[in-house]
Amino acid sequence: MRLTITRQNLQRGLAAVSASIPGKTTLPVLSNVLIESEDHSVWISGTDLDVSIRVRVPAEVSQGGAITAPGRKLLELTRELPDQPVELHARGHQLEIGCGNSRFKLNGLPSEEFPNLPVMDFDEGWSVGEDSLRQLIRGTAFAVSTEESRPILNGVYWELGDRMTMVATNGHRLAKMEVDATGAKGATGAFIVPPAALAQVERLFDGDGEIELWKGGNHLGFRSANQEVYTRLIEGTYPNYEQVIPKDNDKVARVDKEAMEATVRRMAVLASDQTHRIKMSFESDRVHLDVMTPDLGEAHDELELDYEGEALRIGFNAHYLIEVLRNMPGGDVRVAFKTAERAATIVPADSELDYLCLVMPLRLVD
Repeated sequence: MRLTITRQNLQRGLAAVSASIPGKTTLPVLSNVLIESEDHSVWISGTDLDVSIRVRVPAEVSQGGAITAPGRKLLELTRELPDQPVELHARGHQLEIGCGNSRFKLNGLPSEEFPNLPVMDFDEGWSVGEDSLRQLIRGTAFAVSTEESRPILNGVYWELGDRMTMVATNGHRLAKMEVDATGAKGATGAFIVPPAALAQVERLFDGDGEIELWKGGNHLGFRSANQEVYTRLIEGTYPNYEQVIPKDNDKVARVDKEAMEATVRRMAVLASDQTHRIKMSFESDRVHLDVMTPDLGEAHDELELDYEGEALRIGFNAHYLIEVLRNMPGGDVRVAFKTAERAATIVPADSELDYLCLVMPLRLVD
């Protein structure tokens, strides 16, 4: 393999796949990236066996071929090169790099040792807008569980058909968003996707075009003209999330999202490190927020709002509230309750976005 590529294109390709290179591995080839040349371009791939990323960048190819090279070292080196064309030449299992007066040799491994990426027939799958998919990921992935006791909840549940729905929960909070999926090609599907893979999709597919999707075996693939992401899916049956979403919450507060988030953040400073509990007392025109932590101190704040319903005292995990409010669209939010023991729902007050978050209350100790 022999090719010439701009330093910017080489760095862009390596940076795109670097997130899939594991920090520690017992399989040396996983520390490498796969470089494959084709007419007028080069494909660069990285994988940790769970998430694989493959990107194509322009290059002048004079001799075809493929090789693997240490991914992080190659990216680090590329960042330090002068802003001149970079020559790559695979000689045996070594990658020779030339740029200006600089010459380097990196010991690689045969391309045959690099794990095969899943083979998928994207023509029979789905097509979704990049904007819609990013919106879904941002609005839900934060709510997944990080506990290993229930691995199903470690993923984001994704239903695909005429509408796209994503749901994530850790059992104490839940986020659900739904958008149109006009390019579903009549197919339907449901997957549990690791949030790490969705984070890479959100990072890489940052335009306003279309992404092709296909499920093959236990893998899901995302593809555009020059980028591909593959991920293992989490196997199992996702719990019936609709059962836990209350439909009869009749006490409703309307409040400025940013003001509420800022107030809760202040309260969280003095909240317990174990429970992060804050008490909220709702009245017709305001909410009182209180924190009392015996070994630390106490705090009180008030926030004006519109509230309809009987006075209510309820406790919440401040961190859960902050995360929900941070991911809500700007403007006002509607927070609805039934009792101090039932889940509260939070939705954007004025947006047409089909988005709902749920937070379970904490028991108050007087």
